Formats: sequence, C-alpha cells, structure tokens
Amino acid sequence: MLKKIACLWLLLPAVVCAQSIIPEEITVPSGYQQILLLHAKGEQVYQCISQQGVYSWQWQKPEAQLFDETGRVAGSHTAGPEWTYQDGSRVTGGLLKKADVEPDSAVAWLLLEAVNHHGAGVFANSNFIQRVKTRGGLPPVAGCDGNHLGMEKSVAYSADYIFYTKQ
Repeated sequence: MLKKIACLWLLLPAVVCAQSIIPEEITVPSGYQQILLLHAKGEQVYQCISQQGVYSWQWQKPEAQLFDETGRVAGSHTAGPEWTYQDGSRVTGGLLKKADVEPDSAVAWLLLEAVNHHGAGVFANSNFIQRVKTRGGLPPVAGCDGNHLGMEKSVAYSADYIFYTKQ
C-alpha cells in the first residue's frame, strides 16, 4: 500500500504538469475529473489513395500498446478509435476537437468524447479522452503513387491518453 501511495505521490507533479500544458481548444469541460493516464507506443497506419488523380497517404487506424505509470502493458489502442484496458473494459471515442501543437513533427493532440462502452471496468464510466504529448505518427512524405495504390505504411508514434469521468 505504501508503495502505491509513493508512486502516486511521485506521479502527481507530472499529471499537474501535463494538465498545465494542454491547449485550451482541447480542454475537457468542467465537471469532469481525470481517472487514468496511459502512455501509448505503436504505429499510425496510412494507406496510399487517389482522389481526383491526386495521390496521398490517408490515415486508417492506430495500432498501439498502452502502458501504465510503472511501464507495464495495461491495454491496447486500435481502430475505432478504441481503447481496451486490462480489466476487459473498452471505450470508443468520437473526435470533438484537435490542436496541432507540433504539426511538422507529430500528429495532433485531440479531445474525444466517449461514444460507446463495453464491459464494467475502468473505461465503463469514461466520458472524454485526450491525446497529448504526441511524438511522430505523421503520414509518409513520399512513396504514394500509381505503383503503390492501396499499399499501407505504418509510422511509429507515441502519445499520452488521459481518460475522464463525471465528478
């Protein structure tokens, strides 16, 4: 028990720091409190498409593992977008807003609203999800042409996901 309290005590300044740097446009509405912060490490998957003769990489899905504050795998993040926690609960999010914090080096920070829940665990009562502290994950800059139409490319990324519930 003392170990858990010590870990939470050490983690608290990082959570407060993370909260202080979140752009206003993706701030969670008042009346909600943070219930969980997980670190994601994985890939953003893109597919080469053609629209009106213009080739580009279109985002398809995330494929990432979620880690708790001790570095242990706590769940996964997949298409939907959906997050699955180690207790079997899942939440699907719908995009509300985004903030391009570092548009030349990382995918946008996001505010998502929970639109679907499965199971009775931690994610069963989550209402909002923020994606912050992103690194990488931008679409490839080359290689999408007529010879690569339909091809998928995975780009490494990491981020922190913060889950909120009603107070």
